[in-house]
Amino acid sequence: MELLAILWDPSKDVFAIGSFTLHWYSFFWAIGLLFAYIVVYKLYRQQQIPQEKFDPLFLYCFIGILLGSRLGHCLLYEPGYFLSHPVEMFLPVRQTADGWRCTGYAGLASHGGTFGLMVALWLYVRRTKVNIMRVLDDIAIATPITACCIRLGNLMNSEIVGKYTGTDFGLIFVQNGDTLPRHPGQLYEAVAYLLFFFVGLWLHRRYREKVGTGFFFGWCLSAIFIFRFIVEFFKDVQEDWELSMVDAIGLNQGQLLSIPFIALGLYCLLGGRLCRKWGEQKS
Repeated sequence: MELLAILWDPSKDVFAIGSFTLHWYSFFWAIGLLFAYIVVYKLYRQQQIPQEKFDPLFLYCFIGILLGSRLGHCLLYEPGYFLSHPVEMFLPVRQTADGWRCTGYAGLASHGGTFGLMVALWLYVRRTKVNIMRVLDDIAIATPITACCIRLGNLMNSEIVGKYTGTDFGLIFVQNGDTLPRHPGQLYEAVAYLLFFFVGLWLHRRYREKVGTGFFFGWCLSAIFIFRFIVEFFKDVQEDWELSMVDAIGLNQGQLLSIPFIALGLYCLLGGRLCRKWGEQKS
């Protein structure tokens, strides 16, 4: 039976009360962070890590992810604009012909968010003295559910869209002016990350003794960024200048940035020397 395309034209707002509007993207970000908070909280309790060492973790993660994601987008995808508009890198505003407007952070990069998170966790570890590999493993078990929620936010915003399918299958992103169906790349990623989350929970139940070795950190990075590398073949480039990169080497910016994270993930998954050195369980 022939598949029919879906007209995708959702409201970007969950609700509005007076001048306050809750956007779907912000909502899913908050839900993703809440899920991660609950998962890591339970892991810390299982591992009998004191509550006072858990309390600052959320703040470190939130700031690290937000700053890393924002700077990653600004410097890796639109450096020309943002280096000449530095205020807009850090504040959710945009300079227009009518003056400054509060726009929210229109542009966040997952690669930058991952790097920002790792820097934040390094700072957290220096303060709390919790083992670095244990913290990375615990955060990694929760990360895919947050990534899933963020991609659902992208879907509701009709952003980071896929290429045209050339068939009757796909989503027609009405708000972008499309009339032909595209691959719902955001949905592909959301479903994959949800699956990775449940696989991670299964691995944790089966190999709980590996927490603190970097195994789960390696699994998370490998799974997410290998899939990210593959799904980029079905997605449109985020910036026009990437078209020349694709023509030259067949890869876009997102794929190139995924390669170091894939390598790091495989290194940790296979128990690299530094993981054994920094981890709690050495072999």
